[in-house]
Amino acid sequence: MTSGGAGAAATATKAAVPLRLHHYLVMAGVAAAVVLACLRYAPDAAAGYGFLAVAPPVEAATVATVARAADGGDADAAGARDDPGPARPSSVVIFNFGDSNSDTGGMAAVNGMNLNLPEGRTFFRRPTGRISDGRLVIDFICESLHTPYLSPYLKALGADFSNGVNFAIGGSTATPWGSPFSLDVQLHQWLYFRARSMEMINLGQRPPIDREGFRKAIYTIDIGQNDISAYMHLPYDQVLAKIPGFVAQIKYTIETLYSHGARKFWIHGTGALGCLPQKLAFPRDDDTDLDAHGCLNTYNAAAKRFNALLSDACAQLRRRMVDAALVFVDMYTIKYDLVANHTMHGIEKPLMVCCGYGGPPYNYNHFKACMSAEMQLCDVGARFISWDGVHLTEAANAIVAAKVLTGDYSKPRVTIARLVNSTPPNDD
Repeated sequence: MTSGGAGAAATATKAAVPLRLHHYLVMAGVAAAVVLACLRYAPDAAAGYGFLAVAPPVEAATVATVARAADGGDADAAGARDDPGPARPSSVVIFNFGDSNSDTGGMAAVNGMNLNLPEGRTFFRRPTGRISDGRLVIDFICESLHTPYLSPYLKALGADFSNGVNFAIGGSTATPWGSPFSLDVQLHQWLYFRARSMEMINLGQRPPIDREGFRKAIYTIDIGQNDISAYMHLPYDQVLAKIPGFVAQIKYTIETLYSHGARKFWIHGTGALGCLPQKLAFPRDDDTDLDAHGCLNTYNAAAKRFNALLSDACAQLRRRMVDAALVFVDMYTIKYDLVANHTMHGIEKPLMVCCGYGGPPYNYNHFKACMSAEMQLCDVGARFISWDGVHLTEAANAIVAAKVLTGDYSKPRVTIARLVNSTPPNDD
């Protein structure tokens, strides 16, 4: 701890208040929505890095499969099932860290949230704890790699960690104290999982993932959106001053994972926050902050600044960690394109919520959101970007995933399939 005693502690506590308040508001909103839903719907889920022994990039057929889902392909044809994920064993291991953008049921599990339809309606045909009507980007990534969907770390029943673990929890922040399951907590959960696995190996037992699995695993990180949003009430220069701290936490996480043997990293930048209906629905004096596509310039500028610093941090680590592969993915460009070129994707109302309240222009109300008794729900099969004002629909996630899988938005320009098939040095 730095010098300054009680004064420093008081300052740190004061700084943490906005993030705590943001998290509690998010969780309170989710909890209220779930209670209302349960009452209403109670019934009678390249180059540029240190090692280059790699297989060819992802097959075109794999990208095409995801693209078909992006174009509204039938869920049954895509392989919808009650027990998600391919049945055959997978050699691919993924450890994911993040917030609700990649949470496959962690928040629902830890809070005991019994979600009901319409959550999960388009693919799983039932709620799975994902805050969407269907699959997330991380799900499409798993499909492309022919590995089962990731089980949440805190899922008590039915979890399978043989192909990795999902530590992502909705509402999480990169910054400590910002939420109960901030990135530092998720990191410690991984350290605990790894330590117990090594203990089992030393005792002659068989853990879900062996030493080789940890060494060859892909470590994916998608977090930071909640940190930025928590401070957007401040003057913009103060927001910018906060961003390096968010990035520093992600950088520290990568360094810690690396020190424990991780060698393959897949890092997502944040999306176009100024295009989220939740942000657009906040009262404003005028529309001078809106860009040509109706998105908030200030929010998007903060998101781009975060991404620039995160990309730079990845480049710095890449130069130091020469025996590791560290890929940064420009999610902002991909997600902003959903709005800017919405007609190309068959989307008529890019800034309007599918599951919300209030009608045009955003169909979002902070007090009567998706899953409330008054919700106004779009038809199944309708092309919307936003599911609930913050999270994307499956249709949008499929479009995003298809672009992510090409590797065209990666720095260095590498596909995740190529990263999986690369061979890290054996340090044993």
